[in-house]
Amino acid sequence: MTMSGWVLTGHGGPEVLEWRTDLPVPVAGPGEVLIAVLASSVNNTDINTRIGWYSKSVRGATDGNAVDDDAGDGGWNGALSFPRIQGADCCGIVVATGPGVETGRVGERVVTRAMHRVENGGPFDIATFGSERDGGFAEYMTARAADAYAVHADAITDSELGALPCAYSTAEGMLDRVSLSAERVLITGASGGVGLAAVQLARLRGAEVTAIAGGDKGAAVAKAGAQHVIGRDDPLPDGFDVVVDLVAGPRWPDMLAALRRGGRYVTSGAIAGPIVELDIRDLYLRDLTLMGSTAQPDHIIPTLIAHMEAGRLHPVIAASYDLRDMAAAQAAFTAKQHVGKIALRVATGERGTGQSGS
Repeated sequence: MTMSGWVLTGHGGPEVLEWRTDLPVPVAGPGEVLIAVLASSVNNTDINTRIGWYSKSVRGATDGNAVDDDAGDGGWNGALSFPRIQGADCCGIVVATGPGVETGRVGERVVTRAMHRVENGGPFDIATFGSERDGGFAEYMTARAADAYAVHADAITDSELGALPCAYSTAEGMLDRVSLSAERVLITGASGGVGLAAVQLARLRGAEVTAIAGGDKGAAVAKAGAQHVIGRDDPLPDGFDVVVDLVAGPRWPDMLAALRRGGRYVTSGAIAGPIVELDIRDLYLRDLTLMGSTAQPDHIIPTLIAHMEAGRLHPVIAASYDLRDMAAAQAAFTAKQHVGKIALRVATGERGTGQSGS
């Protein structure tokens, strides 16, 4: 039995993605489920993995050139194994179960955990769909049963669920890491998938949100919940309890300066460049706490699903493309003219009304 999907053949531009119609359908192993993919979406990590941006040899922004295929650190956890089916996100239907998994799970609509624990690993030992393991840019994929979460609200669309796993779990993981409550928070890159998710989720925690967004995207970011929106090059207010940063780059020192004494900074991205300047005196004289966030506690995805099923959270879909139109979808993503998520339709017949929880 074969399937169609996109195969990453090496590091590079869009040309290293190859559309195949003869890929073998994977088989669910022990403790796993086989999922017929309904929807996915485009994430920064899909692009970054393709171009090898995670390599220490890369010092520039995420729109830079690709590294060589033999880079030993181009993926999340080192060298990538090619060919690889990308796609950090997946919403789909369980169609088969492996040994040790209840057959009653067949028929469940599920979302998968994009950054999941390595078998027998510690809390920070993770793998990512589309990097260490084949992901959702194909008609079928496998996942550990424990990493496939059932969704019971029929009103939620496949595209909304397909936009959830990577961006929204990254955002919620960051807020969880800094224990954000009803505080003042500054969120950078707020028009992107993770940034906009952070705006929505910070408001659900009762925070007062100031968002940084470029161009004419401010109104859309405010509609998502930001009480204050400022431009990328505008002077930053100060006195923030928390900075949620996805940008880094040349303005990174300004992010620390915007924190109050004893403030907390968390990052899960560096789209403007990973190499920053730090005056260590700012760190210790002002009692700042700097945190990275990649690995996530087990409660993150269930929390997000609960928000969606209760109607408190609606992922913002900027545009939708068929999976076959990956080149156009990634071009739209890298153009950065959108606000929210670029969705990918993998199967025909979208489920749900988009009125989750109503």
